[in-house]
Amino acid sequence: MQATGWLFAVGSLCFLIAALAALESQATWIDGTFFAGSIFFTTAAALQLLAAASVPHARRGGWGELAHPARWWEPHADWLAAAVQFAGTVFFNVNTFNALDDSLSAQQENLRVWVPDAVGSVCFLVASVAAVAVVQRRWVAWEPRDPDWRIGWANLAGSIAFGVAAIAAFDRPATGDLVNDRLANSATAWGALLFLVGALLLVATARRSSSSS
Repeated sequence: MQATGWLFAVGSLCFLIAALAALESQATWIDGTFFAGSIFFTTAAALQLLAAASVPHARRGGWGELAHPARWWEPHADWLAAAVQFAGTVFFNVNTFNALDDSLSAQQENLRVWVPDAVGSVCFLVASVAAVAVVQRRWVAWEPRDPDWRIGWANLAGSIAFGVAAIAAFDRPATGDLVNDRLANSATAWGALLFLVGALLLVATARRSSSSS
């Protein structure tokens, strides 16, 4: 899990640097940095999905009784969260790659850049809610000493920020301007920072686990 955490951390750092730079600049390297960050996200998400598929779990039978150990391909909460998150990173790959093309019209920007951005943000939000639901022991819980709890909520907060950024990044066809360019970049930066915190917490947790085993 350390490798997964570091890959998420590098991807988050790329998004953070690019979003902060975009607040004051339109330099050509910014879009490339976003795209590079999305590749790190996808690689990390793929590793996380593989790890979730290999973790033993049990499926429930009638009346809530455990029936038998589930096969690796049978969906469970961790696997579903990882799968949806992986799909979201792929949409971010499409979004950031298409954003490299400066010749797109406002309509093309919305179709090729904004739509995959919005879908990717929804995927991240769904995956984060699912991940938090896995670690919550009751509907309302405050467990800041639990590293999984901290990681889950950091990622959920980051996903909410990315969702706000996606809404603000819609390109008005009539004017060619974003709904709120500064909010889009600011929310992206906040989301990336929160994802970075979650990734570093994941690295620290994995290190403690490996040293204690």
